[in-house]
Amino acid sequence: MLFRKRHTPTLISFLMSACMAFLMSGILIAINTELDSSFFRRWMSAFAIAFCVAFPTVLLIAPLVTKLVALLIKPE
Repeated sequence: MLFRKRHTPTLISFLMSACMAFLMSGILIAINTELDSSFFRRWMSAFAIAFCVAFPTVLLIAPLVTKLVALLIKPE
């Protein structure tokens, strides 16, 4: 499935938040609980919650972060 160019910021936000939520939830569940037969279920449950928070958060703060980065970049 291909998306239109105008969907680029939303798609970047979606993929970035999904990757971060997936990795962070897995790492934190592994650190704080046992690696037993229910690990994957706990991980996916934590991922679902984390992604529901991460995606809207990225959508909201991305414009602010973009402005901050512009302030931190030295003009050429």
